[in-house]
Amino acid sequence: MYEPSRHMATYHIAGFQHWDGALALGELKPGAELRLAPEPDNPYDPEAMAIYFGQTKLGYVPASENGTVSVMCRYGHADAFELRVLQVDAEADPWHQVRVGLYVRDAR
Repeated sequence: MYEPSRHMATYHIAGFQHWDGALALGELKPGAELRLAPEPDNPYDPEAMAIYFGQTKLGYVPASENGTVSVMCRYGHADAFELRVLQVDAEADPWHQVRVGLYVRDAR
């Protein structure tokens, strides 16, 4: 069976409670595509990968998960990744409200 993309990781958005996630929570639905943006000048983590929904910053890829994605994006392969909302739970603690899935696109 052909898969257009391959699952790499699943995690909650890190720092969701510190950014503008609450502003977008009502619009986030399973399947919604999110955008990754490297932050090499981030003072806490030079491999930081911010997560955006449109122009709204939701938080980050957890530091324990950002190494490979950061390197690939730094070398011009950001389009190889797809980040999608898997689950939204407005009643959960803010750091567990949005779970996302990271996929690698099939470029063959």
